[in-house]
Amino acid sequence: MRFFSRSTLLLLLALTLSLPALAEEPQWGPDVKSGHDHPLVQRFTGSWLIGYAHKDWDEVILPASPEVNDDDTLKNTVTLEGQITDLVYLAPQGKSPLEVYRNYEAALKEAGLQTIFETTIPEKDADLYFAWQKTIDWVSGIMWEKTGDITSADHDSSYSFTSAPSYDGGRMLYGTISKDGRETHVFLYTCYAAGRVTDKSMTFLRIVEPKAMPTGQVTINAASLGNTLTTQGKVAIYGLYFDTAQAVIKPESKAQLDEMAALLKAQPALKVFIVGHTDNQGPFDGNMALSQARAEAVKAALTGTYGIEAARLTAKGVASLAPVASNADEAGRGRNRRVELVLP
Repeated sequence: MRFFSRSTLLLLLALTLSLPALAEEPQWGPDVKSGHDHPLVQRFTGSWLIGYAHKDWDEVILPASPEVNDDDTLKNTVTLEGQITDLVYLAPQGKSPLEVYRNYEAALKEAGLQTIFETTIPEKDADLYFAWQKTIDWVSGIMWEKTGDITSADHDSSYSFTSAPSYDGGRMLYGTISKDGRETHVFLYTCYAAGRVTDKSMTFLRIVEPKAMPTGQVTINAASLGNTLTTQGKVAIYGLYFDTAQAVIKPESKAQLDEMAALLKAQPALKVFIVGHTDNQGPFDGNMALSQARAEAVKAALTGTYGIEAARLTAKGVASLAPVASNADEAGRGRNRRVELVLP
């Protein structure tokens, strides 16, 4: 029998204690390709981002209350336009949907969340869950991680990531965060991933940041300008660019100015009002002066650069007096900031 000295035994014990403990659960895999946390809120500690979608500008529907119609659709919804980010997380095994939900709720409220509604999906009445899935098919728009799956707590079965949404332990929240004059909409849903059998929690976050649609990406050609003027008596032009509160036409406006000049040259007898419009932000008198200055800048460009007779063009500014959308959000204000050609 071999005996070790006391110092040798102490050394072996120290080495043993310094070894890393074996993980009870396999480590999560890599996050879904191109996916990352939203700057507004970080993931629950140890979670895996298994689903992600991001659109710089689109339309989206959110539940506005937990009420359900007789046809199993959501009774109250809100439609938003802007930047949309969807995130789907798996929390570590043993973390309940309630624990995950409360942590997100606390983080969002610390960020200034004003709750519009929050509710729990009743164990024996999942009407709200199914109405949500029926009215808003968010799952089909997600890009999912291609490796891995969701295992049951006893590891006897597994489920695909697309099966993660369930009504078991479901908790739902919708609210807004206002900061720097912008309102961000947040929808949160937590549940047992693929059901209680997995003992894992799924989190779905949809973050909507309303903003104006990027305009001017399609220039209106001379033929379309002429057709719209003839049929409607006016045409709105969004391909003319100015810095905020300025009346100097930016260089990227050239393509649209080219088409406006082509129309006027093709119809030598055509006379038009060039009308400047603003949103309702800021003093009305200042917006009136700004809209007039922008209209005059367009007239000056058409006469000076393209040789259009000044007598054919009349510049007018109307500030925010003729909106084409609500000024209550940035999307509407972006549509209201425009120049129009109007027939006398």
